[in-house]
Amino acid sequence: MHVGGLFEFTPPPDAGPDFLAATLARMREERAVPPPWNLKLVDGPLVGPRLPVMREVKDVDLDYHVRHSALPHPGSQRELGILVSRLHSNQLDLHRPLWEIHLIEGLEGDRFAMYMKMHHSLIDGVSGIRMILRTLSTDPDERGMPAFWTVGAGSAPQRPQRPGGGPLDAVFGAALGSAGVAVALGRAGVELGRASLDDGALSAPYTAPDSALGGSLEGQRRFATQQYELAHLKELAAAADCTLNDLVLYLSSAALRRYLGEHGTIPERSLTAGIPVNLREADDESTGTAIGMLVADLGTNIADPIERIATIKASTAEAKRHQGELPAAARAPYTLLLNGPYIAGLMAGLGGGAPTPFSLGISNVPGPTETLYFNGAKLDALFPLSLLLHGNALNITCLSYAGTLNFGFTGARDRLPHLQRLALYMGDSLEELTETLLPKRRRRRRRTASGRSPAGAKQATKPKRPAAKAKGSAAKPRRSAAKPKARASGEK
Repeated sequence: MHVGGLFEFTPPPDAGPDFLAATLARMREERAVPPPWNLKLVDGPLVGPRLPVMREVKDVDLDYHVRHSALPHPGSQRELGILVSRLHSNQLDLHRPLWEIHLIEGLEGDRFAMYMKMHHSLIDGVSGIRMILRTLSTDPDERGMPAFWTVGAGSAPQRPQRPGGGPLDAVFGAALGSAGVAVALGRAGVELGRASLDDGALSAPYTAPDSALGGSLEGQRRFATQQYELAHLKELAAAADCTLNDLVLYLSSAALRRYLGEHGTIPERSLTAGIPVNLREADDESTGTAIGMLVADLGTNIADPIERIATIKASTAEAKRHQGELPAAARAPYTLLLNGPYIAGLMAGLGGGAPTPFSLGISNVPGPTETLYFNGAKLDALFPLSLLLHGNALNITCLSYAGTLNFGFTGARDRLPHLQRLALYMGDSLEELTETLLPKRRRRRRRTASGRSPAGAKQATKPKRPAAKAKGSAAKPRRSAAKPKARASGEK
């Protein structure tokens, strides 16, 4: 149940050979650890995992939580992806504060990486990005910047508290609130019930077909990445008369359709996506999890790309209309009710047999627009890693950063072999859509790639054209005229 992030850095020009070791030593000297970084489960027979109540601890063992790793030679994106896949497969220690940070040296081009993971009950994508931004700077000359875990949520939480106490309190408070909330929830439930019986644009939860993404999951994970120019994606979205989020869903759908066709069967009914929606106000700086959920049709049963985009666009528009008609106080309990049957199934021990509200999660998190630095080290790329649940063997999350859109593919190792192919197929889908919607463009100048593909990726996909060789990178992700490539992955 942890989420994570992979950060890739280039050291400052004046960095010596001991730059990373010195950075690690300074980080471990930071002893002021505020919430949520100092919260741990209360131990006891009736609490802990059974009743997750949190308390603050005064002494956090930073030697345990902040770790140092090195990649084997040659330190390419393949080696980095294998290590991160392994790290993301390990459960957090429930007897300690629920986070870890790994500084990773040996990345090609004299670069380094940082992998961070934290339990999702304490943080979600929006609150996590906000906290991280407080420790980064747009000034490459700034030094003496604080470690990530020295910046918390602001005010100290009450003790004891539930994980994400503020949002959960809002859920239960709203659920016990006005009759208007109950009426709105009832009306929404009736509409979803009708949607499950017809073929309208509104997608109902628990109507996803059986597929390779369903069933029980083991703990091992695979991870792959892709990176695209944000301006190009926005141009394509405008040409398709859809939103950027719709385009993200289309690219995910096209890659899944091809992947499932090669590894099994494409279901006759379309796969559906659960799309998180931020429920915070603009000035809400709290941590915890405060998200709603939309369910949208991915059109994976539709071969024609233009028809598939139209289906996705209509489905997301109906989902937004449906949830938009709920009063603000009803949106958090609505999400709880929507996921209720699934949660009940998990609590009953059904695992992969629990009813699944959607086929996979797909999320687009807004990130920083400017290039950022940490004590002079330039942040080249930032990729999100997410959690998987029984019945959802895949999660696709993307994060915008400094003119790019960075995709992280988190997959169940035992159910999704060759995950990097999915990342490569998304690049192929982007190229095909560009040729369809922007035929007069000089497309070779518009295609984006990082120049750092995993070893073996080109052999796996049998490309129509010769693929670029795997390369390292120096100061920043390189733009190439070649087709987009996966930048990091687990094993072939």
